[in-house]
Amino acid sequence: MFPALSRLSRRRALRASAAALVVLGLLLWWVWPSAEPSPRGRVTFSTGVPTGVYQRYGELLEEALGREVPQVAISLRNSEGSGQNLARLASGEADFTIATADAVATYIRDSLPGAYDLRGCARLYDDYVQLIVPRGSKVRTTRDLRGLRVGVGQEGSGVRLIANRLLTAAGLDAAKDITPVPAGIDTMPELLKRDRLDAFFWSGGLPTSAVQRLSEQFPIRLVPLEDDLVNRVHEGGGTSRYYRSAVVPADAYALAQEGQPVATVAVANLLVTTDRADAALTEAFTRTVIRSRDRIGRQVHPAQLVDLRTAIFTDPLPLHEGARRYYRSVKP
Repeated sequence: MFPALSRLSRRRALRASAAALVVLGLLLWWVWPSAEPSPRGRVTFSTGVPTGVYQRYGELLEEALGREVPQVAISLRNSEGSGQNLARLASGEADFTIATADAVATYIRDSLPGAYDLRGCARLYDDYVQLIVPRGSKVRTTRDLRGLRVGVGQEGSGVRLIANRLLTAAGLDAAKDITPVPAGIDTMPELLKRDRLDAFFWSGGLPTSAVQRLSEQFPIRLVPLEDDLVNRVHEGGGTSRYYRSAVVPADAYALAQEGQPVATVAVANLLVTTDRADAALTEAFTRTVIRSRDRIGRQVHPAQLVDLRTAIFTDPLPLHEGARRYYRSVKP
């Protein structure tokens, strides 16, 4: 008799447990709906010149995205820089890109096509303006560039934007007082070595590999951008507020700096998309940027500075809803 009662009790207990699990499952389904399908498809990422930081960062981010969202095929596309990158987003030629905050603000200020469709995903790392001259050059300040052949970046690049502003702040007309050479970081180092340039501007993360290689092959020096120059840039108001005084650390380019820090100007880079981008895909992009910081940073040192605490500040752009979802998910 007792063994039969024991078996009956076990069966009742099992039925009760099964019913409880069904109820629990229904509750979980109601409270936590099933996750969205994993993003899939093809997207284009507009980067930068072949030897610049944007391009290498894009290559490493592409690898990281391959692990995070394997059903999304990423196509990288070289560009002249921030201005062209933003134009490609606006026209639908690209889905994601990197651009400096000042270039984004200028694009919006000028009400260029698609300006108000742009959305931010993350604040990345800062670009540092670098004015490079041969070590024996007599150039000691930006004003000393008068009459010289100066690389000012390609049309549509962030380098061109800041170079023109710095020259103006120094009292120079970029069209009349220098011989402007519209070249990018992929060609300016060689032009300097071959004495076809007297100086060039570059704006990028530290260290930029092309400048590092140049310092190992040819004696160069970084020209300080004095504080009063930065102040005069700020006097222009508007989009110039995105620049800040900064210092190139003494060990950024050991051979070029000889142990000395160099005063300069810095501006933030932003990961940018448009309001047309899929929210789940944008969330995945943003998550991958933050999670892959250390892995990418081992090869692209500026990426080490990507910080979850500041990534959300994408001024002058509003956050894309997908990026906002990611930041909410990791909020303490």
